[in-house]
Amino acid sequence: MDTRDEWIDLQLAGRGITDERVLEAFRSVPRAEFVPEELADLAHEDAPLPIGGGQTISQPFIVALTLEALALRGDERVLEVGTGSGYAAAVASRLAGEVFTVERLETLADDASKRLARLGFTNVHVRCGDGTLGWREHAPYDAIAVAAGGPAVPQALLDQLAPGGRLVMPVGAGADSQTLVRITRDADGHLREDSLGPVRFVPLIGEQGWPDESGLVRAPAREDDRAVPMLIRECGEPLRDLDDHALDALIERIGDARLVLLGEATHGTSEFYRLRARLSRALIERCGFDFVAVEADWPDAMRIHRYVTDAPRSRVEFAPFSRFPTWMWRNEEVSEFVEWLRAHNLGRPERARRAGFYGLDLYSMFTSIAHVLAYLDDVDPDAARVARARYGMLTPWQQDPAAYGQAVLVGRYASSEAAVVAMLRDMLERRLDYAGQDGEAFFDAAQNAHVVTNAERYYRAMYYGSAASWNLRDTHMFHTLQALLGYHGPDARGIVWEHNSHLGNAEATEMSVRGELNVGQLCREQFGDAVYAVGFGTDHGTVAAASDWGGPMQRMRVRPSLPGSYERLCHDARVPAFLLPLRAPRRPELRDELMQPRLERAIGVIYRPDSERMSHYFHASLPLQFDEYVWFDETHAVEPLQAPRRPSPELPETYPFGL
Repeated sequence: MDTRDEWIDLQLAGRGITDERVLEAFRSVPRAEFVPEELADLAHEDAPLPIGGGQTISQPFIVALTLEALALRGDERVLEVGTGSGYAAAVASRLAGEVFTVERLETLADDASKRLARLGFTNVHVRCGDGTLGWREHAPYDAIAVAAGGPAVPQALLDQLAPGGRLVMPVGAGADSQTLVRITRDADGHLREDSLGPVRFVPLIGEQGWPDESGLVRAPAREDDRAVPMLIRECGEPLRDLDDHALDALIERIGDARLVLLGEATHGTSEFYRLRARLSRALIERCGFDFVAVEADWPDAMRIHRYVTDAPRSRVEFAPFSRFPTWMWRNEEVSEFVEWLRAHNLGRPERARRAGFYGLDLYSMFTSIAHVLAYLDDVDPDAARVARARYGMLTPWQQDPAAYGQAVLVGRYASSEAAVVAMLRDMLERRLDYAGQDGEAFFDAAQNAHVVTNAERYYRAMYYGSAASWNLRDTHMFHTLQALLGYHGPDARGIVWEHNSHLGNAEATEMSVRGELNVGQLCREQFGDAVYAVGFGTDHGTVAAASDWGGPMQRMRVRPSLPGSYERLCHDARVPAFLLPLRAPRRPELRDELMQPRLERAIGVIYRPDSERMSHYFHASLPLQFDEYVWFDETHAVEPLQAPRRPSPELPETYPFGL
């Protein structure tokens, strides 16, 4: 939106907010001051935005709906539960006499207090504490607004509501979605309730809300889940020694599958990497699998591919795997597998029969541009000059490609879409000439051109919503996987290492409700039962992760799993590690019992245990998501590479990881 007034007219008044005092209050409060600086250009979008601590600043329309329902007239005493950045309290302060707001996270409370004071909101008072208990010292309140969803309205808040007062709060039996309700206390003390519609808020945590999930105390299992762990125990294949367990039964279950998808519940767990490596070694040695494709950028993984197949090194100098999170692939577990793969391949005299190592991701826009230019410099200098002119439009954003998408979105910079698409089209039109000179070199260059094209789209799409950017990324990874199968021939077989959220069928999870698809779903649609998907899970231990994007790696403690989750059922089976066939289990009733959607945990490169339920759990149907599930009750963080190693005297000390 161009101006504050325009977005208010469109998003608030245009959607039914009619109270002129509410609309004027929004016009008087600059929302951009209440969001992180890097998101300031998105401040006037009608969407929740992250503010830290796993929390969000609420969608403007919901704030307006809440304030309109409170019917403030100017002299009321208002209690807000869930200060967040302080934005809703600031708007409410323009409509009421005094606002008292409670925030349970100390960092957010301190930041909000300072921000409100700096901006001159002198009638707002901030306190850090348990909002479910209200702020009794200043009760009663004429209006109470709760910015988090709870199982019921806390009795403490009802007790602090004055006669004639109104309370608005999201209420729901689950922590995922709620109904926004308004409760009015009549003069005689009677409570009336009416519904304002469905909403989705972060959970209301506190003594009279949801339990604090940062605690380690386990709640008792649900009655209907007590028999399931015993069934899991009976049907699981115990994994007694990760490094020496015979994998014959699993390989037999995989059978003739063309694609074996090996997931992980976190991006930083040693046991997941080690078992994927063991199974990949067996599939390559015993079943002739042609390649491993991983959730890494194409040019970075190509550095490893050239090393393990003993191909000439690219003349483009760059530090592979230097983008956050560096530990995801630059770790001891991956290095061990890479050295095995090189030794295995060097025992095969024909390079064409050597197993490859490739990256599926699309974040390497500028490194991929450098590889395309280097290739064209060698085979077609005229085309290289054209490519430099076309790709040159993106040069100003080399240090921060995400800023390119933002600049295009707000109209400060023209899109480079036409230029990068034209470059890819020209390369593909000349594929016969180029590939005839060196088929592998052209394949590499063409894939890098695909990365540039889709990365340019991705960095624009990421500001239009999570579903659009997620779908573009996973579709790109799937198309890259298709290209690898095509390149390796009609009988090619591949192994994929990615997170569970990419490889488990999205249609069996709540991702599909959000309009998201993934690699696993696309593979299943294309190849049917010729895909064998293996999910991984854990209950507790340590993980390599960061607290925020771009932050340093930490060895963080993984909290024990939540009640009602698949992880809790597996933990309660009381087997330290096992393989659990789901496509054709030992007892068919296992599949029936697990079919009911339950919570499932997903930890990426960011781990926020203090908001674990909202940040790391989603609903899924495990047997529809995976063909097999691998369980480690206790797991440990991956070991980042600490020092350069020289695997071969003729190679540079930093090859292939660029340490």
